[in-house]
Amino acid sequence: MLLSPVIYSTGNILKLSTYKQKYKMIETYKPNYVIDLHSHTNRSDGNDDPAEFLRNAASVGMSVVAITDHDVFPPMSVSVDGCEIRTSEYARSLGISVLLGIEVSCDTNVDDVHIVGFGCDWELPSISWLPADVEESKVASYRQVVERLRANGINISWSELTEDVSRSETSVQKKHIFELIAAKGYAESWQAAKIMVRDNPDYDVKRRKPGATGIVHAIHEASGVAILAHPYLIDERVLLDGKSVSRDEYIRHLIDAGLDGIESVYTYNKTSYKGQQTPDEIAKEVVERYGKLVKIISGGSDYHADHKKGTANPRRIGDAGVEVDYFRNNKILSGLFETI
Repeated sequence: MLLSPVIYSTGNILKLSTYKQKYKMIETYKPNYVIDLHSHTNRSDGNDDPAEFLRNAASVGMSVVAITDHDVFPPMSVSVDGCEIRTSEYARSLGISVLLGIEVSCDTNVDDVHIVGFGCDWELPSISWLPADVEESKVASYRQVVERLRANGINISWSELTEDVSRSETSVQKKHIFELIAAKGYAESWQAAKIMVRDNPDYDVKRRKPGATGIVHAIHEASGVAILAHPYLIDERVLLDGKSVSRDEYIRHLIDAGLDGIESVYTYNKTSYKGQQTPDEIAKEVVERYGKLVKIISGGSDYHADHKKGTANPRRIGDAGVEVDYFRNNKILSGLFETI
């Protein structure tokens, strides 16, 4: 397990100082945490490619980062100067460690229920079905959302989400729709666009999503651990088996189903959170309510490299995360490095 920068060269990999000269790296801030367990790349709705993300993480002094793209398996290798290099090896060459995971969007009837899985054997039948199933459901529902937006005078098109940006249909994420709405001036930001779409019944197209408890079980059957991301993005009242329940009841239902962890420290002030609590207040409350009920208290920035899209006050690598001592002492988290 690597928790301090140790730069070395292997094969075609160069030292970090060389990369700082060759690549434009962010190096503009000091992270709040050097361990960040929730980030995205351009394999879903982020804007850094995986290798670029790792270089940017190294440039600001991170020790451990996670790649947790939406509904796609993590990249086992990255392309660097035309060479394919094992992702974990490339990260180590930059002086950091990487956890390779997935963030699965769950529960058709409840927004923002996302389960992060780490340490899975992605080839096992319990989990290998997921990406293809998600692709099928996304394309159909997101096309409907775009059509309904156009019918209500929001002039965006499917071609702008695909052909105009050389993106395949199956790669379209809902955040891409929100970004396009904002880019064309129909909302102040992608966050505002998300709230506008989410809260308008006219745009309420329910994409078929796997059940959250089923995904927890699937991750376990694939030898992984399951963590609930950004729990307070879930509405205060939601439907569970057709019955209205509180967010707390919903989360406890997931814990009863075997949920291993819950995200405490998160960038609520930089996303679509609708409540009044500060991120620090939420972090404290999550620990107080659930800290003794789960094995892992996680944290992450949900970094997307939104600065590339001109987002004001974007999420940055290390804005949220977990403390080094907690990571070291949590045998499940630190033990995940045995799987990479």
